[in-house]
Amino acid sequence: MVNKLTELKRQYSEIPVPGELDLIVYEAIRKQGQKKTRRIRWIAAAAAMATLFISALNLSPTFAYASSKWPVIGPLAKVLTIREYKVEEPTYKAHIQVPAINDLGDTSLEQQLNNKYSEESKRLYDEFMVEIEDLKKAGGGEAGVASGYVVKTDTDRLLSIGRYVTNTVGSSSTTFKYDTVDKVNHVLITLPSLFIDDRFVEIISNNIKEQMIARMKQDKNSFFWVTGNGKQESDMNFKSIDKNQNFYITNDNQLVISFDKYAVAPGSMGIVEFIIPTEILADHLINQEYVK
Repeated sequence: MVNKLTELKRQYSEIPVPGELDLIVYEAIRKQGQKKTRRIRWIAAAAAMATLFISALNLSPTFAYASSKWPVIGPLAKVLTIREYKVEEPTYKAHIQVPAINDLGDTSLEQQLNNKYSEESKRLYDEFMVEIEDLKKAGGGEAGVASGYVVKTDTDRLLSIGRYVTNTVGSSSTTFKYDTVDKVNHVLITLPSLFIDDRFVEIISNNIKEQMIARMKQDKNSFFWVTGNGKQESDMNFKSIDKNQNFYITNDNQLVISFDKYAVAPGSMGIVEFIIPTEILADHLINQEYVK
């Protein structure tokens, strides 16, 4: 471990300060005087060190494990890539990133979520390797998959992380799964847990239908499978969200309902999201701690 830290220190000392930061330094000197130089240079060096820190977390499982015991450094240590699965063959490509949440203040909840992410990623990789073997036995073909994560929300109270899986060959498909965590009370928030009873399903569903129709009127390139779309009625038309529909809560405490590609619209529409107005939910929320 000492050798690794020595190597990281050497790499850090060799990191050039980006040109953009030199411009920032120059502008700051011009506007505020020479006395600010040292502080701004320190910020530039800290930015470079942050880049090295993230790289070390991604490249070294040992370093990532050790760093989890360090004091929290702002938002850097909240969501990390702890492992990557890669396949690089001429017709078979995979890049699967495994996230881990850190510093929730509840090791049991952290372990529950991180075990889930690790198992999901390992299962996706194993299934992809089986697909490759089947294709090879059948004479060859193409296959590709990409998986990663995005942090949608990170406030003092909430953390929303989305994990995506994309089929990267042929007619691509994309799915998203979200987890929203109350970082104060250390609980995983579900959609039903926000509401007094199940009436929220109909209220949200009706609002989404209205939004679909409004979007199609405003944008001729938008199209949804919904009654009133001006086309022939179809069994594919959106009727209702699921009680446990995919969702997240934004930084400004709005509820967002998410649909996978092809779920409620043609593939050209991609992942589809709808912000639900809080005013139509207010009377049905258990409280307004999360959605405001």
